[in-house]
Amino acid sequence: MAQFDVYENNNPKSKKLFPFLLDVQNDLLSNLATTVVIPMCLASETKSMEMPGLIPSLAINGEHYLLLTPQLAGIYRKELGNALTDLSSYRDDIIAALDFLITGI
Repeated sequence: MAQFDVYENNNPKSKKLFPFLLDVQNDLLSNLATTVVIPMCLASETKSMEMPGLIPSLAINGEHYLLLTPQLAGIYRKELGNALTDLSSYRDDIIAALDFLITGI
C-alpha cells in the first residue's frame, strides 16, 4: 500500500456512488491498522460538485473522477478493495485540496 494509490471501494452501501478510494496517508504510517482515504466519484454523474481547489478532477484509465476531499475519512486497511492505480502524478493537486480543506488556503 502506498500513498496516492487508488483502491476499489468494498463497502456495499457506498461503492455505487463512490467506486474508488484514494489513500492519502503517508507510507511512514503503514504499520497502522487504519489509513486515511478520500472517496472518488465519476465526474460525469456529479459535475456540479467540481471545485478545482477543493474537489479536483483526476483521470483514471481515461475517465474523470472527482476527488471528494471534504469527505476525507479513516478506515481499516483490511476494508480496502483491490489496488487499481497510482495517482502520485496528481500529488500537487491532491495536497493542494487537503491544504484548502484544512487551512482554507
